[in-house]
Amino acid sequence: MTQRLALLSLLLLPLMACSRQDPAPVDAATAAPAPEAPAADAAAGDAPPAADASAEAPAAGETAEAASDTPTPPPAPPIDPNAGASLVAGRDYVEIPNGQPFAPRNGKIEVVEVFGYVCPACANFQPLVRSWKAKLPADVRFTYVPALFGGTWDDYARAFYAAESMGLVDKTHDAMYQAIHIDQSLKGERGRDSVEDIAAFYGKHGADPKQFASTMSSFAINAKTSRAKQFAMRSQISGTPTLIIDGKYLVKGNSYENMLDNAEQLIAKERAVGQ
Repeated sequence: MTQRLALLSLLLLPLMACSRQDPAPVDAATAAPAPEAPAADAAAGDAPPAADASAEAPAAGETAEAASDTPTPPPAPPIDPNAGASLVAGRDYVEIPNGQPFAPRNGKIEVVEVFGYVCPACANFQPLVRSWKAKLPADVRFTYVPALFGGTWDDYARAFYAAESMGLVDKTHDAMYQAIHIDQSLKGERGRDSVEDIAAFYGKHGADPKQFASTMSSFAINAKTSRAKQFAMRSQISGTPTLIIDGKYLVKGNSYENMLDNAEQLIAKERAVGQ
C-alpha cells in the first residue's frame, strides 16, 4: 500500500506548475501543468534570446548557403474575425486588468513565456515550446522571461540575462535544463548553487567565468530584473511555465498541448483586433 501511494505521488507531482513554494521533480516531457499555482511574490525578467555572437561567421563563398539554412517564419495567416470565439474566460485564459506588453510591439504580437530553470514543469514544457515557437508566423515575437521567486530562482534569472548579453542563450537554454534536471551537475532547487557554480557552467559554453559572475551582479542586469518585476506584478504571475499574449491574456489549459492551442487562438484573436 505504501509503495502504491509513493508511485501515485510521483505521477502527480509533474502535473503541478512550479512556484517558489512548491517545486516538483522533473518527469515526462508531456506532463500537464496545474490549473494555477498558489500566488507568490513572483518576479520575472524579459528580453528575447540574443543571437549567438560567438558563432563563427561563414566564409565569403558560403554566405548564401548559410543564409538558406536559416528558417524563415511562415507568413501571418488570414485574419479570422471569429478567432478565439470558442475559448472560455477563466477556463482557457485570464484577461489581465490593464495588461500591457512587456516591450513595444512594433507591429508584432508578443508571446512571453515566464519560466524558471529550476522549475521541473518548465523543463518538461521546453521541448514542446521550442518546437512550437519555431513555427510561429512572422507577425509574432516570442520572448523568454525568467521568473524570480527569490533565492536560487533569482540567481538563475540573472544568469539568463548575463548569458543573453553575451549572445549565449541559443547555446545554453536547453543545456541549462539538462544540467539541472537530467545530469544534476547543478543543484537547482535541491540546494542553492553559488554564482561561481553557475558561471562555471557558462564557462563551458564560451564565457569567461569571472566576467560572467561580474555581469550577473551588474547595474544593467539589475535594471532588467527591476523592470521585469513590475511586469510580473502587473501580469499577476503566480507560477511557471506561464504564457502571456500581448500582455493582455494569461493562457491556461489542462495540458501543455491544450495551453499551446489556446495560445494560438489568442494570437489569432489579437491579430484580428489589430486589423
